[in-house]
Amino acid sequence: MTVADSQSEPESESAVETARHQLERAAAHLDVDEGIVNRLRHPTSVHRVTIPLERDDGSREMFTGYRAHHDSVRGPYKGGLRYHPEVSEEECVGLSMWMTWKCAVMDLPFGGGKGGIIVNPKELSADEKERLTRRFAEELRPVIGPMTDIPAPDMGTDPQTMAWFMDAYSMQQGETTPGVVTGKPPIVGGSYGREEAPGRSVGIITREAMAYYDWDVEETTVAVQGFGSVGANAARYLEDLGASVVAVSDVDGAIYDPDGLDTTDVEDHDESPGMVSGYDAPETLTNEELLELDVDVLVPAAIGNVLTGENARDVDADMIVEGANGPTTTTAERIFEEREIPVIPDIIANAGGVTVSYFEWLQDINRRAWTLERVNDELESEMRTAWNDVQTEYDARDVTWRDATYIVALERIACAHETRGLWP
Repeated sequence: MTVADSQSEPESESAVETARHQLERAAAHLDVDEGIVNRLRHPTSVHRVTIPLERDDGSREMFTGYRAHHDSVRGPYKGGLRYHPEVSEEECVGLSMWMTWKCAVMDLPFGGGKGGIIVNPKELSADEKERLTRRFAEELRPVIGPMTDIPAPDMGTDPQTMAWFMDAYSMQQGETTPGVVTGKPPIVGGSYGREEAPGRSVGIITREAMAYYDWDVEETTVAVQGFGSVGANAARYLEDLGASVVAVSDVDGAIYDPDGLDTTDVEDHDESPGMVSGYDAPETLTNEELLELDVDVLVPAAIGNVLTGENARDVDADMIVEGANGPTTTTAERIFEEREIPVIPDIIANAGGVTVSYFEWLQDINRRAWTLERVNDELESEMRTAWNDVQTEYDARDVTWRDATYIVALERIACAHETRGLWP
């Protein structure tokens, strides 16, 4: 099938398939032992648990949860827990692979993990969500820990979820163990700036990419699909730099103003569902129409697989910066490469979340909190260092930005595997 043919055929690419394809592309540019590459195609382990929940009406319901461990050669497993109806074992494996690359490109001493529960959190009361979380923590307790596997928030979970999870683990351990999770409220060992970090890093990397192409920030237009935690913070960061954010969206639709929106006046969808699409703007659009706007920078920050072979040729942005995990399918990636549209990948763009999670982990181990100013300064430094490492590979090779990012990550992981060797 050619790239042109792919436009008319629907795609059903899983996170695992995409992650493996990206691994193969990076490996083709490096002299890496095939045995190591083959090892990285698969997770170390996947844990499946059944979680009983007593509902508020006294009935009992069973839920299925997963925790995938991909690779720990550079340190403990690290990755989010999501509560969503479409959570699956395959999704968790694919996302854990992306976390391995993400930690490596940021040069963090972690490997990749991911997990979740098949549940619609909107259908749970606060008490039910707490009971589900505490039981999930107990079911996973044999395979998690501050030096083993450190979960974090993801879709459908938040700082309060992490606080419950940490408390349940700590009660069974017989001691308060804040380092078992990150993304907690600061009052119980969380880090200032953690919630804003993924969006902030998208803004930082967009700024660096604009500087690379010698764009004037104040002449740059931006469209952000998904005005949740990542999208809203990215949009506000870029607006503060002087860019014009002309369109944002939530699950119900998009708003558009060619003269620029006041992003501080548009409420986060996470805080007020429906408020983005209901905002008084000159024009409303669908989420699909937002992706095809004539803008300088498009930031898909909602869900995966929104840029596909079906719409990639209609995308009119000059650059794409991925805020969500896996928003671009393999077919769309090839089309963008053919059209010479740079795509800055998720594993560096939204890596602020795991980076500040690392800061939180350090604070918990040392029992010493950092100020927000220090967190943001350290994040700025880490993101710029990672960008420079990727840019070096990009300039040295005839590759895409995604390939360059994966090359940095794979080289570090492969070197660690070679150095540690195989036991026994």
